[in-house]
Amino acid sequence: MSAPQTLIQAAVNRLAARLGSGLADAAAGLAVIAQDAPERLLQEWQLFMEEVEQEAERLEHPAATTTADAAASWAASGPEGPGGAHAADPHGAAAGVSPQDQIDQLRALVAQLSRRLEDRA
Repeated sequence: MSAPQTLIQAAVNRLAARLGSGLADAAAGLAVIAQDAPERLLQEWQLFMEEVEQEAERLEHPAATTTADAAASWAASGPEGPGGAHAADPHGAAAGVSPQDQIDQLRALVAQLSRRLEDRA
């Protein structure tokens, strides 16, 4: 091969290698996303169902709203609400609410805030 032919062949070989590795990386990334998708979808569905149950409970018993419920509601309104998501105190307790329910509500709130942070990133 002459020098120009060798250079052209070398350029074609390098482009093929780079494109091939790029496609392999993209395929691997898609495989990871596809593998994690069912688990994440299940988590999101469970969280949604918990939120629906909490909202139904709140609608049935509006006077029994706990501070944690208020914090979740406040955070759901987003940063445009007065004082933003940090203004509510999630540590308060109301009579009749079990500590486990408060923990579950706080976990739901943390999960919701984490999702918002991920969506913004």
